[in-house]
Amino acid sequence: MKTKKILWFLGIVLGILFLGVSQDRAQAKPERKGPIITHGFAVEKGIYGYIWKIYLEGEDPDGQMLRIASVVDQPGYGHYPTDWIYLKPQYGKHFRGYIQWNTFSSKASYLQEWTQITLKVSIFDKAGNESNEVVFPFTFESGVKDQYQYELPAPFNEGDVPKLGSIFIDLYNPFSMDGDGGAQGG
Repeated sequence: MKTKKILWFLGIVLGILFLGVSQDRAQAKPERKGPIITHGFAVEKGIYGYIWKIYLEGEDPDGQMLRIASVVDQPGYGHYPTDWIYLKPQYGKHFRGYIQWNTFSSKASYLQEWTQITLKVSIFDKAGNESNEVVFPFTFESGVKDQYQYELPAPFNEGDVPKLGSIFIDLYNPFSMDGDGGAQGG
């Protein structure tokens, strides 16, 4: 009978210890290192050749933000190489601005109506840490009325919003027969 009481008591003590350790581990969250994109906005439709502005706000408590990565995915073509925009030193800790992309391409004389692309944007710091990735879909449509007339959401509607840089990615027409399209790497 004494053995049962001792085992029961040890079971309770071990249970309490295990529960305490589990709670400590649950509360200990890994500290995020590097930059974070806190806000983003871009229109989702425009004609081929549209000057697309992608609004971003980013921060890094360490003040080490270095460059913005832009990657485009296009059905029928695939992933385009990463385009880099280097940030000015004053934007190392915080920035709010836009990156600009003239979607007209020297590699494609035209893109078919309803061509969809996806732009993925992230920020890298000087140590190589990458922020969260923000995804912006875009569809090329003719007949979009007042495509440059839109209201910016907060925080981009507060004062001057500077241009941070330009994206230089030439799109391909994967359905073209004149040699300016085709699969990635071909």
